Order: sequence, then structure tokens, then C-alpha cells
Amino acid sequence: MNTIAGHHAPTLEAVAEAAGVSRATVSRVVNGSPRVRGEVVEAVQKAIAELGYVPNRAARSLASSRTHSIALLVPEEVSRFFGDPYFASFTTGLDRRLADSEYVLNLVVARDDPDRKAVRYVRGGNVDGAIVVSHHSGHEFLAQLEGAVPVVFGGRPEAGISTDPYYVDVDNVAGGRLATEHLIGLGRRRIATIAGPEDMSAGVDRLAGFRAALDDAGLPSDAVGHGNFTAPGGAEAMRRLLDTHPDIDGLFVASDLMATGALGALATRGIRVPEDVAIVGYDDSPAATWGEVGLTTVSQPSELMGATTVDVLLRLLRGEPDVPHANIVPTTLVRRDSA
Repeated sequence: MNTIAGHHAPTLEAVAEAAGVSRATVSRVVNGSPRVRGEVVEAVQKAIAELGYVPNRAARSLASSRTHSIALLVPEEVSRFFGDPYFASFTTGLDRRLADSEYVLNLVVARDDPDRKAVRYVRGGNVDGAIVVSHHSGHEFLAQLEGAVPVVFGGRPEAGISTDPYYVDVDNVAGGRLATEHLIGLGRRRIATIAGPEDMSAGVDRLAGFRAALDDAGLPSDAVGHGNFTAPGGAEAMRRLLDTHPDIDGLFVASDLMATGALGALATRGIRVPEDVAIVGYDDSPAATWGEVGLTTVSQPSELMGATTVDVLLRLLRGEPDVPHANIVPTTLVRRDSA
């Protein structure tokens, strides 16, 4: 017999008697069934609180084949994931939204997963669903998750990863265009970009928006460098751009973290921001306000994106019909000193 501190632990039957309902009704309330009237849910929850009833989650998981766990699968270097403020904010959004549910979040880091450990873990019944973030076009192993559990991607996945994915993203083409048009509106005419990785949809799409804005304005769009969404990568790309295009007067950088590196490289060469080169970043992360020059940036609400990703996955886990595959969160321009 179960006891707590020498006393009999309250049972499901005791809760049912206190609430004046059946044992089956209490079970449905405890398991979050939507098929219970609001006043009944309130009565059962009041009885649970008064009696101090604690559900046996292990037994419930065995009975329902549910683990009440969600995998956050990160096919990325650990230092990259933990060093980028975007991911910190995105994960905060995940965690805060999951706090209102019965699910816990399990972090699974698998850069290439050559032994398919991460895939086997997710497919092996250890989690009820998965969220995948920071995926690249070379991560075809993620396709093996399809059909095993509901999966939602943070960012639109490249072809080969999923045939009909559920994902949460911003319109990165529109964001790249918004940043570049702001620089054009300031009168800058030799505008360069430090684009993101070419194997990530965010890098490709932001570059496409940059080029579209310059093409529409009849301005050259050949000043392109590529970084890896890190500060050192942004600094190296900035140095290469200055060597090949010394007449740059405007710069769109596809992430705030890369922009901090670019600012350092410009300062080293005595180039003033914004007097000589106006800069617009992307993310509106804490990195945008780290330095002496506040960074004008395209805001993608990363915490909201994390919360929205959880919402989509929970809807799939509940078996709701007509859950949209593409879930797009709007961007805005945040103006600071750099442009």
C-alpha cells in the first residue's frame, strides 16, 4: 500500500468521492482530456489540491504509451548552440510554454549522428515528439524521424530532411529585404552583406532578400561575404569584404553575432559606424546592444518562435486536425545608432 510519511497516500478513488464524480472522470481530468466540462474539471482539481493527491506518472505513461517528454534535437556543435543568444532565447520560449503542460524537455545534441544514436533515441519510444533546431542541408539523417513521432522544426528545413515538414520561422527573404531597403533609404549606394551559411535556409533566404532589394533599386549586389553565424566568422568575412570592396558604405549582416565581429574588424581599420559604414544586423538579440554602438537590426521574436513551436507540437500530439505546416512569425526593424 502506498504511504506518504507514514500516512496513507490519497487515491484516485478518494479524489473521485470528494469531487462527487466517477474514478474514470478523475482519470480523464488528470490526463488532460478535453472531453470534460469546465465545472467538473474545477471540482476535481479542487479535490486534488485539498487531498494532496499526486498522480503516478510512471503508471500513467505505461498505460497510455506516453512518456510526457519532448526531445530538443540540435544537430550542431555544442559550443555553437550554447554560445548563440538566439538559441538561448528560443529555448526560453520552449521552456516557458512547456511549463504549462505535462511535458519535460530533453536536450539531444547530435552534430552529424554517424551512429544514429540520436535517431534511435527518438524512434525508440523515449519521447512523444521532437523539436529540431539549427539544422543544415547536409543533415539528411533527420529524415529518419519522419513518421516515428510528431516533429516540428525551428526554421524551414532544407530539401531532403522532411517531405512535408511542420515548422516555425520568419519570412527571411522579407527580413533581408527590409534591412537592405533601410540602408538604401539612408542614401547608401555601395551596400555589402555578410550572409549566413549557404547550407541553411536562413542564410540563403536573407541573401535573396538583400539581392532583391538592390536589384529593384538598380544598385550592385556583388559585395557578398559568408560567415557561420558566429562573431569570429563575421570578423573574418568583414576583413575579406574590405580587401575586395574598400568603397563599402552600407552593410547588412545576417546575424547580430556576426555583426559584433564585423564592428570589431571595422574599428581595427579606423572605419567609423555609422559615419563611414551604416550597419543593419538580424535577430535583435542581446548581442545588438553589447558594444558602444547600438545595432540597428531586424527583430525576429525568438522567444515567441520557441513558444509557437511548442504550441504546434502540442497540437500535433493532441491529434488536432488541420494544423498548419508553415507557421510564420512577423519581423520588424529596430533602429539604433549603427544605421
